[in-house]
Amino acid sequence: MQTERSGVTDTTGGRVRLTVPGMGSDHCAGIVRGTLEELDGVGRVETNVGNHRVTVHLTDGAPDADALRRAVEGAGYDVAAVDAGDGAEQRADADIEAEYLDQAWRRFRLAAVPTTLIMLLMIPHMFVAPVPGYLLIVAALAFPVVFLAGGAATHRASWRSLRNGRANMDVLISMGSLPPYLIGLAGFIYPMTSFIEMAATIMTFHLLGRYLEARAKGHASQAIRRLLSMGAKKARVDRDGQEMEVDIHDLQSGDVMVIRPGEKIPTDGEILDGESHIDESLATGEAVPVYKSAGDIVIGATINAEGRLRVRVTKLGDDTFLSQVIQLMEQAQGSRVPIQDFADRMTARFVPLVIGIAVLSLLVWLVLPDALRPVLDWGAGFLPWVNPELATPALAILAAIAVLVIACPCALGLATPTALMVGSGMGAERGILLRSGEAIQTFKDVTVMVLDKTGTITRGEPRLTDVIPADGVDSDRLLALAASVENASEHPIARAVVDGAREQGLDLADVSDFASTGARGVAGTVNGEQILIGNRRLLAERKVGGLEPLDAEQERLEGLGRTVVTVAANGRAVGLVAVADTLKDESVAAIREMHALGLHVVMITGDNERAARAVADEVGIDEVQAGVLPEGKVDAIRALQERFGEHVAMVGDGINDAPALSQANVGIAIGAGADVAIEAADVTLVRGELTGVVDAMRLSRATFRKIVQNLIWASGYNVAAIPIAALGLLHPMIGVIAMTASSLSVIGNSVLLRRAMPKQNH
Repeated sequence: MQTERSGVTDTTGGRVRLTVPGMGSDHCAGIVRGTLEELDGVGRVETNVGNHRVTVHLTDGAPDADALRRAVEGAGYDVAAVDAGDGAEQRADADIEAEYLDQAWRRFRLAAVPTTLIMLLMIPHMFVAPVPGYLLIVAALAFPVVFLAGGAATHRASWRSLRNGRANMDVLISMGSLPPYLIGLAGFIYPMTSFIEMAATIMTFHLLGRYLEARAKGHASQAIRRLLSMGAKKARVDRDGQEMEVDIHDLQSGDVMVIRPGEKIPTDGEILDGESHIDESLATGEAVPVYKSAGDIVIGATINAEGRLRVRVTKLGDDTFLSQVIQLMEQAQGSRVPIQDFADRMTARFVPLVIGIAVLSLLVWLVLPDALRPVLDWGAGFLPWVNPELATPALAILAAIAVLVIACPCALGLATPTALMVGSGMGAERGILLRSGEAIQTFKDVTVMVLDKTGTITRGEPRLTDVIPADGVDSDRLLALAASVENASEHPIARAVVDGAREQGLDLADVSDFASTGARGVAGTVNGEQILIGNRRLLAERKVGGLEPLDAEQERLEGLGRTVVTVAANGRAVGLVAVADTLKDESVAAIREMHALGLHVVMITGDNERAARAVADEVGIDEVQAGVLPEGKVDAIRALQERFGEHVAMVGDGINDAPALSQANVGIAIGAGADVAIEAADVTLVRGELTGVVDAMRLSRATFRKIVQNLIWASGYNVAAIPIAALGLLHPMIGVIAMTASSLSVIGNSVLLRRAMPKQNH
């Protein structure tokens, strides 16, 4: 089935971005998303747990930004910022994330101090001697923990959530901390077990979990922040003959930037003057600098190694390569993986179900305590916190609270976004841009890899491959004669011959009386010799001698799919020169690795059968479909999907590949190719190397494995823990520690993806 692109077109194009720091998991995101989608005039709502961002796409009659803010706050989540999402505000979002982390640390610290004092008092009170005024002291110390430090924000969010009929995870924490504190106050009236210590501990560990999650997620999403920090802050421009330094946001399209050796290139542009090697590792992941000269395109935030360059600004703001990479990463991190539907269905019903189980546990313990006490007697033998001697109301309250705190589905909500954050960040570092989570899941099932030939397997431009001199002719002389005449031509074959001669260090002579015979050949005089270069038919018409001895070589070269021209001097053939669209250096190794992954590799090309077959044989292609017109590529992809069960990926680089990329289950665009092909693809290979396909597939498989592992662990943890808590075998304090550990284990498992996918060096 064809994948649905996540970047569908809006009806109006309007959008508002909100930063919601408390949106820490997919469960929270689902509540925010559902709340906004109920508003008139709201189209698609995208949530990104990784950077706490909500993007609201608006249609006719849309509410204003304040209404959107009020709706989110009504669902129980504070809104830190509302913006239009340009580059400057994206940097502000990074500051907001840092502020949120600092706030989480302050709240935990304010709660940890009184809770530690409570623990220091509780131990001697329980095991040594009663502490005078213990209940009053503990109640006073716990009050700022439960109601002020972090409790105020938690309870406020819980109230808003319940008022709007959307119970979030804060509700579970409020119900796990408020009732124990309030019930514990009854101890001032008549003797009973105190639960105040438990209320303070639950809130403190909840705040610790929030801080550790924010910190761990910050590490997981560091790739975006690293990209944001790479952009230049200032630019030196030439205006009216004067060089001046301006802020990057004051650059205008068409400005001429002056970049000195060692400086960052401020934004995307075209080199007007100068030459240098550019460190493009930011964009491609390739450590070797790339030579650039006048007419070449350069990417903002890359580094000019040695030469002084004058560069005309061509792209600014959101249109730059760096901004588009960041947008693609955020889109991938905020996208949905089909397997996430399972988690969404669970979490949508989870909080009400947990509350129901907690109430049921309370009632069963109050009504049937004798039936459950044998379980406690058994557990007391190896669980030090189980106390069968407690009164029935105390046991009932402990069981109910334990259910509430152990069942918080934070880990389930973090399972997918944390893995996507790490995976997409790793991809960007390697020059692999994964557009959507759906592509990640689909990629793992691909069994057929379809490759375009020109620009994908081959370089996409002719290069000199063979120089075959006639008997008694020196090969350097043959090439020098051919290149001297071809130097006057702009034909691609002529350029290939000239470039080949220069690469070999040959000196070219001046040509006179140059003439072109259209597509058949060229002629000219070099050092007094009449030179004729062209196809066999042209030379035969001109009655050139000495052609027959070259027939076998010409037939061999043409059999390899190469374009062959014959060179004649003074009416006699002196040799053959062949050019071809040569293979990229990595093509053979890449296709070998595809086979190692179990892929059936197919080449679909518009070239003739002979040329296509020659390339296929050289690189080890399994199947060739030659002579396929652009409109026929879609039908070819569809036919392969029917043959192989709709698990087909397509790699292409041209405008004519865009429809086929869209038809494929996973479309992969070579980054150096046409923008429309890149836009139609699920995966973009910035480096433009075919080995990136293998890296992308391995990365997607590894990322999906982490998502599955996270979901299995998170859901299995809740399924196993709730019955244990309901039976009274799990103390609420142990439960909140286990809940925090579960969330952190999911984040940690996602970060381990970096070990599963070591850096590839091709």
